[in-house]
Amino acid sequence: MKISRTSDKDHFEGGWQFTLLCPQKTIEMKALTQTSHAPFYKPSIQSNVLVRFFDWCKAQEKNRFGWLALSLAAHGCILTPLVVFAVGASGNDFTLWMAAMGAMGVTLIVNLAAQPTKITIPIFFLSIVVDVAILIACIAQLAAY
Repeated sequence: MKISRTSDKDHFEGGWQFTLLCPQKTIEMKALTQTSHAPFYKPSIQSNVLVRFFDWCKAQEKNRFGWLALSLAAHGCILTPLVVFAVGASGNDFTLWMAAMGAMGVTLIVNLAAQPTKITIPIFFLSIVVDVAILIACIAQLAAY
């Protein structure tokens, strides 16, 4: 083994060079640093009310049977009898009858089909909106007489 001090400033900058009795092969490694100056910004995610509502509906999957019981009991025992009475008292409009039965039927079918809460809860609330609209239409018809 041969140890010698190199004098080549570009090669080793005054360091020691160890060579074996074989052809000398020198590999230079220079530190490569690449600095990226990507701008740091935090994207503002603005979730609207509808997106947050659907995310909440997905999170309610653990309470699925409670929502099933609430929707069937609320429609079958409270809303549908109330809407049917209001439709009957306001003149038995066939369109309002079909809307009332459709709202109850959609909620019933979706729950009996064991759909996830991200589907059943919005349909339940939509059917409540339909029932309230029917009640308003019935009150408007009664006020017109």
